[in-house]
Amino acid sequence: MRHLFATVAGKAVKAVARLRGGGSALPGLVAERIDPQFLPRTLGNLPRGVVVISGTNGKTTTTKMVVELLQGQGLKVFTNRTGSNFTRGVVAAVLGDSDVRGRLDADIAVLELDEAHAVHFVKLVRPRYSLLLNVMRDQLDRFGEIETTAGFLRQIAAATTDAVVLNREDPRILALANAVTAPRIEYFGLAPQLRHMFPHDDEMRNAVAAEVPGATPGLEGGQPEGPRADVVLTACEGSAATFQADGHPIEVELKLTGVYNVFNAAAALVLARTVLGPAVDEPALLASLQNVTPAFGRGESLTVNGQPLDLVLVKNPAGFRLALKSFPAAGSRTMIAINDNYADGRDMSWLWDVDFDSLRETGVAEVSGVRAQDMGLRLFYEDVPVGRVDTDLNASLHRFIADDPDSPKRIYCTYTAMLALRRELGKLTEVEVVS
Repeated sequence: MRHLFATVAGKAVKAVARLRGGGSALPGLVAERIDPQFLPRTLGNLPRGVVVISGTNGKTTTTKMVVELLQGQGLKVFTNRTGSNFTRGVVAAVLGDSDVRGRLDADIAVLELDEAHAVHFVKLVRPRYSLLLNVMRDQLDRFGEIETTAGFLRQIAAATTDAVVLNREDPRILALANAVTAPRIEYFGLAPQLRHMFPHDDEMRNAVAAEVPGATPGLEGGQPEGPRADVVLTACEGSAATFQADGHPIEVELKLTGVYNVFNAAAALVLARTVLGPAVDEPALLASLQNVTPAFGRGESLTVNGQPLDLVLVKNPAGFRLALKSFPAAGSRTMIAINDNYADGRDMSWLWDVDFDSLRETGVAEVSGVRAQDMGLRLFYEDVPVGRVDTDLNASLHRFIADDPDSPKRIYCTYTAMLALRRELGKLTEVEVVS
């Protein structure tokens, strides 16, 4: 009875919140208060259980990939597609997809979870499978030390019952293997010649080593191969990628943008193959992978005045560096929008750990957001020309578009800046509504 009441009340709050244009987590708060066991009751009976995806970078896009790979195999998948990646956000997503009795029409749940909130979630619902992507210095004002973040992921690994998928190339993720109690561990990895393209956090502390192919500080001759990986990324150029799986090369042409998403695709392939087991339809799996489009705001490409406008989410040095490597500055006007709201992290000193030299030739047309002045100062010291610095996001966006309507455009933005820009762009062009 309590579960039914929680469902009805939560759905009512969700409907009101939607009419008022927000409140993705509020319905979850209401439902949890009424029935603290709402999630276990709803997710505990799914035939194939629950999958948790966590880590510092790439959660949203990787989750989207896994969902579409499993759907391509005929599974009905529930997911928290709004990107509200904490427990109340998951409850709110359940309220949106369940019937009035709180039942989900799904075979499996694939959930993106914030590292800290995932610890609370796995105490309520033990995942059958988990995928742990990476550990980077991100939002240290929330987490304190990077080892705290690794500790959160360790608890996810320990709570997983069937199989854990780990990033072989991240030493902090690799170290989580000794916490796994599940009977199976799988890995995704990189060929040695690609490791310099995806530096882990310790390499980010040593910019010289990060630029030397195959080099890892303190290890002459490069990083050891590590455990066998189920899927290895062996080549990538633009949207074309080659993976090695079970000793066989797999060549794909991805619709996803950004070199980091190519490596995320390796992670998604391993997790999907692990969940599906011997019944996997490999040709269908690859067809699904090739058709995945970017998650909202993560390399999402909109059309404004007949020209592409790319939204690229940035939230830490590693992500920003890889984004700048993934998208050539030439041929596009650039805008950078930096906020420091809670969801972005309040400490923006990490901007000084990003190299912006690739923007020197073309410059940045607009710098905006709450921390526009800080970003403008960072670019000044990098000798990057800046057209205008303005904390008013909407004014900057409209000027950015109007000043050169016939050019392709790209905006690098933090999370809350991205949400605000998408809302304003929705007045100018077709933007996918994520509710």
